[in-house]
Amino acid sequence: MDSQPWKRDPHRKAYCNLGYLPSGFLPIETLEQCILNSRTSAATKIQSVWRGYSCRKAFRENKSELQETKAAIIIQRSVQEWLHKKKNDEFLLKPGEENVYYLEKVDEAKIPALQQKINQWNEDNDANFECPEKLQLQLATVQEQLKSFYEKAATRNSRMKRCEANICKIDIMKLTNWACSKDESFPRLGQMIIEYDMPVKKLSEEFLPHQKLLHAALMSLQYVYPMRNMSADNWRADQKLSLVGNPGQLLKPLQSDKMSCEFLSLDVMERWVIFGFMLCHHALPQDQASRMWTSALESSWVIPLFRDEVIYIHSYIQTFFDGLKGYSKKVSEVKDCYTQAVQKAGYRHRERRKFLRTALKELGLILTDQPGLLGPKALLVFIGLCFARDEVYWLLRHNDNPPQQKGKGKSAEDLVDRQLPELLFHMEELRTLVRKYSQVMQRYYVQYLSGFDAIALNHMIQNLQICPEEESVILSSLCNTVANLSVKQVEENELFDFRAFRLDWVRLQAYTSVGKSAMSLIDNRDLASFLDTVQFHTKMVDNLDEITVEVSDLSIFCFYSKIFEEQFHMCLEFPAQNRFIVAFPLICGHFQSCTHDLCPEERHHIRERSLSVVNMFLEEMAKEAKNIITAICDEQCKMSDKLLPKYCAGLIAQVVNRKKKDKHKKNVTEIEKPGKESYRKTRENLTTMDKLHMALTELCYAINYCPTINVWEYTFAPREYLHVHLETRFARALVGMVMYNSDTSEIAKPSELLVSVRAYMNVLQTVENYVHIDITRVFNNALLQQTQQVDSHGEKTIAALYTQWYSDVLLRRVSAGNICYSMNQRAFVSLTAEGAIPFNAEEFSDINELRALAELIGPYGMKHLNETLMWHIASQVTELKKLAEANKDVLVSLRTNFDKPEVMKEQFKRLQNVENVLQRMTIVGVILSFRDLAQSSLTDVLEQRIPFLLSSILDFRHHLPSGDPMKVVSEMTSAAGLPCKIDPVLTNALKMQKLENEIEDHVLVCLLMVFVAVSIPKLARNENSFYRASLEGHSNNSHCMALAINNIFGALFTICGQGDIEDRMKEFLALASSSLLRLGQEADKEVIKNRESVYLLLDQIVQESPFLTMDLLESCFPYALIRNAYHDVYKQEQAMS
Repeated sequence: MDSQPWKRDPHRKAYCNLGYLPSGFLPIETLEQCILNSRTSAATKIQSVWRGYSCRKAFRENKSELQETKAAIIIQRSVQEWLHKKKNDEFLLKPGEENVYYLEKVDEAKIPALQQKINQWNEDNDANFECPEKLQLQLATVQEQLKSFYEKAATRNSRMKRCEANICKIDIMKLTNWACSKDESFPRLGQMIIEYDMPVKKLSEEFLPHQKLLHAALMSLQYVYPMRNMSADNWRADQKLSLVGNPGQLLKPLQSDKMSCEFLSLDVMERWVIFGFMLCHHALPQDQASRMWTSALESSWVIPLFRDEVIYIHSYIQTFFDGLKGYSKKVSEVKDCYTQAVQKAGYRHRERRKFLRTALKELGLILTDQPGLLGPKALLVFIGLCFARDEVYWLLRHNDNPPQQKGKGKSAEDLVDRQLPELLFHMEELRTLVRKYSQVMQRYYVQYLSGFDAIALNHMIQNLQICPEEESVILSSLCNTVANLSVKQVEENELFDFRAFRLDWVRLQAYTSVGKSAMSLIDNRDLASFLDTVQFHTKMVDNLDEITVEVSDLSIFCFYSKIFEEQFHMCLEFPAQNRFIVAFPLICGHFQSCTHDLCPEERHHIRERSLSVVNMFLEEMAKEAKNIITAICDEQCKMSDKLLPKYCAGLIAQVVNRKKKDKHKKNVTEIEKPGKESYRKTRENLTTMDKLHMALTELCYAINYCPTINVWEYTFAPREYLHVHLETRFARALVGMVMYNSDTSEIAKPSELLVSVRAYMNVLQTVENYVHIDITRVFNNALLQQTQQVDSHGEKTIAALYTQWYSDVLLRRVSAGNICYSMNQRAFVSLTAEGAIPFNAEEFSDINELRALAELIGPYGMKHLNETLMWHIASQVTELKKLAEANKDVLVSLRTNFDKPEVMKEQFKRLQNVENVLQRMTIVGVILSFRDLAQSSLTDVLEQRIPFLLSSILDFRHHLPSGDPMKVVSEMTSAAGLPCKIDPVLTNALKMQKLENEIEDHVLVCLLMVFVAVSIPKLARNENSFYRASLEGHSNNSHCMALAINNIFGALFTICGQGDIEDRMKEFLALASSSLLRLGQEADKEVIKNRESVYLLLDQIVQESPFLTMDLLESCFPYALIRNAYHDVYKQEQAMS
């Protein structure tokens, strides 16, 4: 009966071959393979359609030829069939002839060759075989059955006779003789097939001659098996696996007279006991045999056959004993054993695992502190590993194969072990110690072999009563081999090879175990036991890795993948076991040991399975650690936010209300102050943060346990997994804390974002206390990506989001007239009542906010912001040039007649789109004003961060001997936020729109300059052109035009390359002054409503310009007018307030 039909499911095998994991994990290699298969399938389908079309086309062209060929084939087939039938009729079986027909699909050409070959073989093998009577009887039965079968096959009047029963004449006796000569067991095999019976029953009958030997071998286990199958209480009472139980024996080597049996698998011994006594069941009435038999049956309800294939042994034994007479009592005993196994075996093995967890932990702690003890106590380590391995195997097999009949008790609970990771971890810890201090163990046992074993062996050889020559040669060779060892060989890293020594020991056993040997091994038990111990010592020198794998191999997990992953996730969810979770990826390195050279086809699947599982485990561990760190960071960010100034308003209001002593408000809820969570009366009440830190400590211990994990030829670094996850999470957290909403245009203030980022970084820095990773590298990678437009995943960054918000939201609101740039406050100020616009401009454009922004996105991000603003300016300049081109004739006239007021007045009336020019220049000025704020903020940040580098940049700018022809210093200066005479970034942006003809471009720029100069007086008509003295700016931001005029025309004339910037700016001042002076002659009050405010614009242009001076202004425009204008605007604002 198939107890595990799902394992034979073809769909499951297909999934295993593909490497899919039960948890739904799909490795990237498999995903790429699936995509490649899809492409191949599509290409195959296209090719098949094309080939079908080609074949049909060719068939239509050669249809007549194909019909002729088909007709010829039919004729040939009919003729050959007639000839074949005629020949076969000659060989029909006649009554009384002892002939047989051999069924085989052959053609006409094969029959003569086959007949010739058979005849030749008969001649070469013509012999009479003497067989027992039973064999002769069996042969006669087979003959009769074969004759009957072939007679029916030959005499059938059907197509089978003609087409498939192509037969040749063979003598049945010679066929039988041939079969017997090839395999003497052929008749017995035929009998077993015809009369099927339980294999174990047949095997027990065949084992009758060997029962005595088998019984003796099984009874030799009475000194080993009961000691291995003891309860945990007995182990504790005997102080099993304890180094400190007997301090006086701490430095003495552990001895045993059954060295090879000390770390023999319990599964193997139970198989020997159960199946052995099934074959020699007549020995079961003996007390010792019965005790071993009962103990083995009560220990488990399944016995492993191979890997994860098991057999429910009790039902199998019952079926076997039911067919034997007088074994009804044994059947009932087996049933009782099954009941005991179901009810108590789970608890017994659970207690053993509990004992082994403590014992192996103690061993690990002592040997880590004193690795020198690994030499004398190596056997104890291997025994402990062997015990633990047996218990893990038992748990896996019984968990995957629950009892067929549920019994009373908590067997199901005992099969789920939440502490199993701890046991696995301690096993891996001991394995690591053995590998780490292998040279220490080598040194110890080399000294042991040469200093004790060689001397003791020589003494035993000399005291032997009888020692034949061959045995004497072997023993002398063994003694000389170990006597010639020295510690110097270990120090020189010489490779040891004692395989010849162990082979000689096997040869000696063979010589002394035969009955006619003069020297019997059984009479020299001390020598045999001693040589067995010496063999173990040699393995400690040259075969340490193999013996470690033998006693602690856990590759069985490869075939219990579901339980393996369930145990991993159970451990991940259980904080107390988190530190032991590293055992699971380490066990994946064992999977290689379950492969075999004779089965190379499964090697690839096991390799892929182990690689995918270890990758999944490390990913899950790093992801869980990342989630814990994220939760801690979120809590810290919330507590940090409570310290922001905006949250003080509630506390202030509460204090004010308390002073008023309002009696009607008796039950006023107290606002919880920040930091209250740190006060506690006792540590017994764990907070959420306490639990998170404990979980992080345990998990980081596992991640930090080993720097690398080797699986096959690959090396995995657990810390790198955590590093990658932290870097990805930190980058996403940074963008998430911006809280940008494209629908409502809401965004976090840069200063608040900076506080949250610092709190986040403070938590991440503490991770270095838990695990050895470079958090600075996480910061550098993540924060540097946030200064670019997109990060490594193609997502928007902090720099991109704030650049978009400031350029598309804030500056557009400024252009709409609701916000004014205050030169006094160095910020953009909202002019409307609070709540009229979604945000307060001063909260985002304040110098502190921009400094926080510069600190967040750095010089790279500010450069990106700068380039975006310059792109907007360049688009505005392009439109201004178009407007100048449209008014070219009028502007030429205005430029040539600037000293003729009447002509200027008449020509000015002909200008079109004057308001548009002023508005665009204002927009450019607003953008440049914001850019100046951002650049100065960047300079402040750099002065704090890199003061020496910034001073070097200033020194370069100040002491450059021959100007800056390559513009290198200017670009460097601009990148540091320092102001330049000619803005290089703006110049580069405008250069992209330069006309091919430099002369025309220069003329157009000059006309644009004239257009702006003569348009300034028109600002006096606008009500919003009033100059607010408290803000030091016009309400419509026309004061920003001063910055726009100096920067735009400075850059444009630099691009033209005529070298006449100062002359052109003087011309601009002359045109603007004459145009403004005409306002004094205007009688219309609407035209001169804000004349004084516009006069101040001229003063600001000169103050902002690096090419104009106040003396030059005095020569063009009386400064008295400007002074009086300042008095007037201050008085007007005071009167309005």
